[in-house]
Amino acid sequence: MKIIILGAGRVGTSVAENLISSEENDITVVDSDGEPLAALQDRLDLRAVVGNVIYPSVLKNAGAEDADLIIALTQSDQTNLVACKIAQSVFNIPTRVARLRGHDFHDNQGMLAKENFAVDFAICPEQTITEHITRLVEFPEALEVLGFAGGRVSLVGIRAHEGGLLVAKPIREIRSHLPPDTDARVVAIFRHGKHIIPDGEVCLQPGDEVFILAATEHIRLILREIRPDENPVRRIMIAGGGNIGFRVAAALEARYEIKVIEMNRSRADFIAEELKDSLVLCGSATDEDLLEQENVAEMDLFLALTSSDADNIMTTSLAKRMGCKRVLALINRNAYADMTQGGPIDIGISPAHISIGSLLARVRKGDVATVHSLRRGAAEALEIVAHGDSGSSRIIGHKINDIDWPKGVAIAALVRNLDLAAFSETRSDGIAEQHKVQVEIAHGDSVIQPGDHIIVFCATKELVKQVEKLFQVGFHFF
Repeated sequence: MKIIILGAGRVGTSVAENLISSEENDITVVDSDGEPLAALQDRLDLRAVVGNVIYPSVLKNAGAEDADLIIALTQSDQTNLVACKIAQSVFNIPTRVARLRGHDFHDNQGMLAKENFAVDFAICPEQTITEHITRLVEFPEALEVLGFAGGRVSLVGIRAHEGGLLVAKPIREIRSHLPPDTDARVVAIFRHGKHIIPDGEVCLQPGDEVFILAATEHIRLILREIRPDENPVRRIMIAGGGNIGFRVAAALEARYEIKVIEMNRSRADFIAEELKDSLVLCGSATDEDLLEQENVAEMDLFLALTSSDADNIMTTSLAKRMGCKRVLALINRNAYADMTQGGPIDIGISPAHISIGSLLARVRKGDVATVHSLRRGAAEALEIVAHGDSGSSRIIGHKINDIDWPKGVAIAALVRNLDLAAFSETRSDGIAEQHKVQVEIAHGDSVIQPGDHIIVFCATKELVKQVEKLFQVGFHFF
């Protein structure tokens, strides 16, 4: 595909990195600031154009006349909307994606229609990050919690803990610890940063990063097998009352005791008026006296959600040293997250990699329903729909063990009837029967059927292209 990305900020840079590293795409990035563009062009094989992203002449210079996709990711909603409209009305670019922060645009889809701003798909990274953090609050044992198949299946990343029932035992024993109607699959293990293929004889060690997939209703029970005696979260302190901090507090305050620390007085006053049940404090989260006064040692969770990596690392490290049970930091630079997570910081998350999944699903070849970027962009998990028949597809009608999957790829689950769940059919006896969604944890003898949603784990992003080729259907199918 020929893709134009507008904006060379954190999100735009992350999108460019992902689309170049695992896709065969022709990428052009446009920004009014030449400095980040030059740095981006030095690292990646892409074209850079300096200029105002809403000027038709700039878009033309970027190749808009024959582009397949434009992705507007600047900091301004207005700029992104105007750029999409120009892309449609002047250049007729087939697909237009816009980053939109304002609720008004998401709540009024008519404004995004072709006759108005012509946005085919709107993304809100701040809301995606908020949803990711709230899931982590619900599962305090987890490093990552990712949903597939409309939320029916969850993939959870967790660090193996000394004393867990499965630690130092073969992972094939996981089923013996679960109720008869419960099943799960360990899809990947990372030990000291290296991927280990999780065959049944592998034993977990304390500190292993383990990814487990199961039906969502079974996740909590399974997590207790790996990390027992985790107490539920009740009290949360948030450093930073910006867009993300405010959204997280608003999403959680009805169920948890929330304290928000915000440095800017006017911003603190604003969020104090907007939040109903949260306590908002004006001050610095790096102020040790303030943290002690507000009983940070009694907090179950500390969330550092400012826009500064350095501040987030400093505040979480301080909160942890002062006795807070668990700390999470937003960290944009991968090198910082890799250095700190598992040390003073329990969870370091990359905003760009969390928010990019829905966009990647739009760009991927084939029928990709969901994409999640894992381990700060190092790995991916995909939900791909299997099409065709045994004559046109290399996977339909075959057992999982009989398919030549690339090394580092794990098939985690098959979800059936997901696309038919809302429909019913009439049997020969005249009785209407509704299709029921079936979640089957993948095993070697599982047979892939047409329409199955396959949850696939790729240990590296480079494996994605190979997986897509396996799912491609022969031309005669169409």
